[in-house]
Amino acid sequence: MDNLASTGPLSLPDLWDRVTGSQPHPDLWVVIATLVAALAVVVPHGAWRISRNAVTIAHEGGHGLIALVTGRTLTGIRLHSDTSGLTVSRGKPHGLGMILTAAAGYTAPPLLGLGGAALLGAGRITLLLWLATALLITMLLMIRNAYGALTVILTGGTFLLVSWLAEPQVQSGFAYAVVWFLLLGGVRPAFELQAKRSHGGAPDSDADQLSRLTHVPAGLWLFFFHVVSLCSLMGGAQWLLRL
Repeated sequence: MDNLASTGPLSLPDLWDRVTGSQPHPDLWVVIATLVAALAVVVPHGAWRISRNAVTIAHEGGHGLIALVTGRTLTGIRLHSDTSGLTVSRGKPHGLGMILTAAAGYTAPPLLGLGGAALLGAGRITLLLWLATALLITMLLMIRNAYGALTVILTGGTFLLVSWLAEPQVQSGFAYAVVWFLLLGGVRPAFELQAKRSHGGAPDSDADQLSRLTHVPAGLWLFFFHVVSLCSLMGGAQWLLRL
């Protein structure tokens, strides 16, 4: 696909075709290189302390999106510098809507990665970038603290610049790196939560809230988070590597 910035004014039909059209798959070495890059910001502890902010955006965005879908009133979202977050919604304190909202946090990053892998497997690179930008802009409207707003603005601005100004090869590499990051970064938080709970920490975690809502042991909900993240990683890897 041609770079959007390198052409003259586009009509709406032309723009729609460019956004929804398919682009060539990158070479395998690019896919592998972006996988290595994602591992480099997920596995080392120092890099993860910074990159985990992006996973928190997806985590809290998942809570917020499902709250809206299930008819709850989304009050606001806060993102903190310690990579924690808080999503507040109003509605019944029990029932299916509350359960789905609570379950959406840890499952959102890997499922977003899986959806992104499906789009990349179909060659919809530009569509992926624009959808991600739209989701971040929408989330920004619900952010209620300065650090959270800054984090989302920087992340959304990066997506916007890449999707509008970058060359197709750069767009492709960026998109693959982001999806690998979501797939890999979606696995680690559940293991971190498991470690905290094994030492008596995180008594109000999503798993514990779900346990109180459903009377299902928190350990089973934690196992559910593991299943979703690991299955998403395996499924997404097959699409990305075109196995």
